[in-house]
Order: sequence, then structure tokens, then C-alpha cells
Amino acid sequence: MRSIPLKIEKKFFQLFGETPVIVRSPGRVNLIGEHTDYNEGFVLPAAIDKAIYFAITPRNDQRCVLHALDLNDAYQFELEGIAKTLKKWPDYLLGVVDQLLHHGHILKGFNCVFGGDIPIGAGMSSSAALEAGLAYTLNEIFQLNIDPLTLVKLAQKAENEFVGVQCGIMDQLINIFGQDNHALLLDCRSLEYEYFPFESSRIKIVLCDSKVQRELGSSEYNNRRAQCEQGIKILRDHGQPVKSLRDVSLEMLHHYKKQLDPVVYRRCHYVVEENQRVISGCENLVNGDFAEFGQRMYQSHQGLQQEYEVSCRELDILVESAAGHQGVIGARMMGAGFGGCTINLVWKEQLESFEEKMEKTYRDQLKKKSTLYITEIMSGTAILKENVIND
Repeated sequence: MRSIPLKIEKKFFQLFGETPVIVRSPGRVNLIGEHTDYNEGFVLPAAIDKAIYFAITPRNDQRCVLHALDLNDAYQFELEGIAKTLKKWPDYLLGVVDQLLHHGHILKGFNCVFGGDIPIGAGMSSSAALEAGLAYTLNEIFQLNIDPLTLVKLAQKAENEFVGVQCGIMDQLINIFGQDNHALLLDCRSLEYEYFPFESSRIKIVLCDSKVQRELGSSEYNNRRAQCEQGIKILRDHGQPVKSLRDVSLEMLHHYKKQLDPVVYRRCHYVVEENQRVISGCENLVNGDFAEFGQRMYQSHQGLQQEYEVSCRELDILVESAAGHQGVIGARMMGAGFGGCTINLVWKEQLESFEEKMEKTYRDQLKKKSTLYITEIMSGTAILKENVIND
């Protein structure tokens, strides 16, 4: 892991002849709680050991120089007149600078080299690592004194308003607020949060990439949101004082089942149960009951597959194969669905045999080469204290 910040710092010194500040900005996983965020429910993410690293120094003019080490590409811009680019990748960073200026913060230019080991498109939120990581770094080097939650909201707005992706706030928040050996329960309505222990020394978090592009993801995602909103409207029309599915109980939903379209009922039923699974899963973590937590992950996948209908054949095969391995605590699809990764909790001593089994599943059933990402929970964005290059 140290080799990445070392390469970043060496490249920075080669380009600019200065010793930079080095910041680590992590990716994330979501242990349980899928499609609950836009229904004002609960999610349980954690920051992980895969990260993007920034090397950065302030300049005395208005020019900003970005160098993407992994892409071997660069982009320069002036603070005045920021606009979207044809390259696309600079937009995640430009959006952050644009938000800081929009909110009245005084900036100068800066030199920046960044790179890391968060796989693009694997559902570990490399975009939030770019946005929140740069927001944190600029806050430090320009002494802007922005509080952490405001940084989170600013990073989210950079993606919503500049990049044009209507993401929720979970990814940026866990990036800044992640803690070692803890998952974070986030209330997506109030943004209140609470840490729960996840003793990961015996457990590895393994993501299995389905290698299916999410072609249906955008349109079907919007459909699911609309169906949830339709369910809420009908409950309101029948006199229930509910703002979102967060306010709906299983008893209430069942009582009005005949008034709901069967598809809408299934969508709502999944979300209401998933919120309960997140809360119950946190109790499991407090009690160290990983077996029960794993069962909730399987239940979550079943709901996503059968009621929310956002899984796909490849994801289902990967979860089914994982469930048949004695070293797997729990597994489910992670993210919006229609592709992406499954998340698997695996006992450390069984990791090698799990990898062998999944490689066979990829080869025999998916007819693809296996792609597994092994990770563990770590802390959120922070300045690296040590001087990497001189160690």
C-alpha cells in the first residue's frame, strides 16, 4: 500500500520540484441497506483500505494543475471561468473547486498529482474519493476551516450539480467519517450517524465483479424511485401521515396491500424490510453475531432479486456460489444493481479456498475470468503523517 503514495510523491517531485502534502482518500463498501437512501432510510457503509492518494501544494497564482497518474494524463485550468471538460475525469475535481468558490471561500491555484487502487466501476465509489478527498485537502492547505459535514455536502453537490450525477450523500459521508474497525449507521433523513464495531481482523470483505455493465441501471433506477413514491402517495391518499417509506411499517403496508399495484407493493415491501434489516444488523454487530448478520445479507439479496428486481443472472450465480462455501458468512449484490459486484464476508482462514471456488464459478458458469477485490475496513480521509519519500 505504501508503494502507491510513494509513486505519487515521486511523480509530484519530478513535475514540480516540491515536497507535497499527501492525503489518503478511501473507497467504501455498503455492508447492508440498498435502495434505502432515497427512501430516507438507513444504510451501513464502511471506508476501506483501497484509496486514492493526493499529493498537493498551493501556488501563488490562479492556475490549477492536475495530473492523473493512473491515466498518465494532465489538465490545467484557471480559477476564474471553470467549465466542464471533454476529458470527463477532471470534472469530479473541478466541481469541488467550483463549489468552494461558489460558497465564498478564497482559494489560490494548486499543483496536484493523484492516483490509487480503487477499481473504476466496481462500486467502491472512486468518484466520492476524488471529490471528498480534494475537498478535504484544499480545506487543509488553504486553512478554510470548513467543518467535516459541510465538506461532505459540498462534495456531494459537486457531483450533483457539476458532474450531473444525482447521487445520494452516503459515499461522500463515509469517505470523511469512516473509522477503523467500525461500520457507520447513517440515517439518510436526518444525516445523524452512529458507529458500530466491525472487528475485521478475522474477516475479509471480498467483492466479486460480475463484469456486467449496468446498461439498465439508470432508467430502471428511476423507475424504482417512482414506484416507491407511488406507494407513498397511495398511503397518503388513504390518510396515512407518511413522508417516505421510512415512516411505513410492515403492518401498515400489508393493511393497504389491495390498494397497491402488486409491483408497487413488492418494491415497498423490500424497502421497509431492508430498513429493519439494517437496524437489526447493527444489533448483531454489537453482539458479535456475524452468523446472524450474514443471514441478513442473504435476505437482502433475496429481496433485491425477487421483490425489487434489480439483480441479474451473474450476480445471482455469484451469491449462490458463495453461499455454498463454508467460509462465507454472508453475501449479496451491492449497489444499484443490474451488474456491478457482490459483497462477501469471508473468514480469513477460508479466504484461499473461497477464491478457488469463485474462480471455478467464473470459469464454469459465467465463462469469464475471475475478478475479486479483497479489502478490509479502514479509517476515512486523512493526511498521511509520515514523510513517505524519505522513509
